[in-house]
Amino acid sequence: MEILYNEPLKLHTTFRVGGECKRFIFADCEEGCGVIRDCREREEPFFLFGKGSNLLVSDRGFPGTVLSFLPKDPVLLDRDRLRVSAGTTLAAAASFAADHGLSGLECLHGIPGTMGGAAVMNAGAYGSELKDVFAEGEVLTKEGEIRVISAEEMDFSYRSSSLEREENILLSAVLQLEKKDAVLIRDRMKELSARRREKQPLELPSAGSTFRRPEGYFAGKLIEEAGMKGFSIGGAAVSEKHAGFIVNYNNATAEEIYRLICKVQEEVYRTSGVTLKCEVKMLGEF
Repeated sequence: MEILYNEPLKLHTTFRVGGECKRFIFADCEEGCGVIRDCREREEPFFLFGKGSNLLVSDRGFPGTVLSFLPKDPVLLDRDRLRVSAGTTLAAAASFAADHGLSGLECLHGIPGTMGGAAVMNAGAYGSELKDVFAEGEVLTKEGEIRVISAEEMDFSYRSSSLEREENILLSAVLQLEKKDAVLIRDRMKELSARRREKQPLELPSAGSTFRRPEGYFAGKLIEEAGMKGFSIGGAAVSEKHAGFIVNYNNATAEEIYRLICKVQEEVYRTSGVTLKCEVKMLGEF
């Protein structure tokens, strides 16, 4: 277990912004469960950190403990099922699956997050979501117990699961995949990677898609129609490449990014009557 004190969270987020936390702990799942139980017992605020890829941390930081589970190699349970730990990146899980001729994680390969974070928000792209392959998960409950829950109990929906609502924390997931030719799987991953590079502003710090897709609409199109494409506040801007992304193009602060998010929501509602809900999670005071 590694503990960093007064650690700047901007070093750990893909937005490259955020103040300090009281302590940042890297631990395996067993040690991490002990940290979580201790924080809950002492009523100390804590936050479970993945790769910081869907997160906006306040410039004021976070006055508590940030915990990040260390990654572990996926485990092949049988011919078409994998166990993936919460701290393992989606890219590592997808690559492992491809090496073993297992299909189902291609769409997740390019998402810069961990299995734990992906389960909380039912991560997905290009028409597929984690729920499509999720069989069961081992979780730490709010009461401090470790139990196995089914896919049904995860209650997956668009960018949501029961984990956050019930304050359960994923420790590992069993994924039901499909045997397929490894070459075809790798080709699909390369195709999706090329599409991401072509359409998304991967060259600039961001947190991925900033807003959830409103039912019946596309967030990027609504933002562009509201005249907000390229609009900036300080060092934060609505991407010229894809209006659904807010990027840190010039040493933005978290406050500037937050103000821009609010401005985009205001203008889209004014021009279309649609309320954009933020997909990016906020940590700290804004």
